[in-house]
Amino acid sequence: MNNNYLEINRRLWDERVGHHVSSDFYKMGDFIAGSSSLNDIELQLLGDVRNKKILHLQCHFGQDTLSLSRMGAKVTGVDFSERAIAKAKELNEQLGLDAKFICCDIYNLPAQLDEQFDIVFTSYGTIGWLPDMKAWAGVVSKFLLEGGIFIIADFHPMVWMYNETFSEIKYSYFNTELIEETETGTYTDRNAAIELKSIGWNHNFAEIIQSLLSESLQLQVFAEYDYSPYNVFPAMTELSPGRFQLKGLEGKFPLVYALKMKKVS
Repeated sequence: MNNNYLEINRRLWDERVGHHVSSDFYKMGDFIAGSSSLNDIELQLLGDVRNKKILHLQCHFGQDTLSLSRMGAKVTGVDFSERAIAKAKELNEQLGLDAKFICCDIYNLPAQLDEQFDIVFTSYGTIGWLPDMKAWAGVVSKFLLEGGIFIIADFHPMVWMYNETFSEIKYSYFNTELIEETETGTYTDRNAAIELKSIGWNHNFAEIIQSLLSESLQLQVFAEYDYSPYNVFPAMTELSPGRFQLKGLEGKFPLVYALKMKKVS
């Protein structure tokens, strides 16, 4: 595996941290005051997490990790951005919580952590930065206790086929090649002074689900949603609080999916 993509993407995400922390998108003031950053989609799948051990993969600067900690879980968050993890640790101390954070590429996590968890969790814009779903699924399975649950909520694979304005199909639905782009701004502020390369991959459902099935994970829930909990794409309409759809395609286009899978023997 060529690790050059790690350095390119790490520079991008390191640069984004400061913009994201100060943005209206992440509502840091509300979060510090006690608001949860988690959405109904993942909360329904997670259920009661009190006293559960949770591994949160690709946690960015830790809002969801810390929200889970506030709910009574024992949480470990992992991200490859040093700036993101430094901010997560700062917030953890500021809020008096007991979450743990590891700065690590997901594929190298088995060399950094020797524990198993009741739940492994990841969400929204994560796996598209990873080239190899089989290796990723192996990491998920390794850290799950038998009977443990894996939960992912993420943007629908169809989203990543289109150009930024959703006016035409630009990329394959299938993982046929890496996608190298120059990112201008960020999803919290399209005018932010950021212009850096990114490298990503599209992963279709067969690739994602079969990789997990091959690692002894049994599918329990597969759901698709015609809305996004985030206003991250151009020309979105908020049909109800926290439910954004593409203008002109309301109710016709899948924006998010979620999986709940159980590790079996």
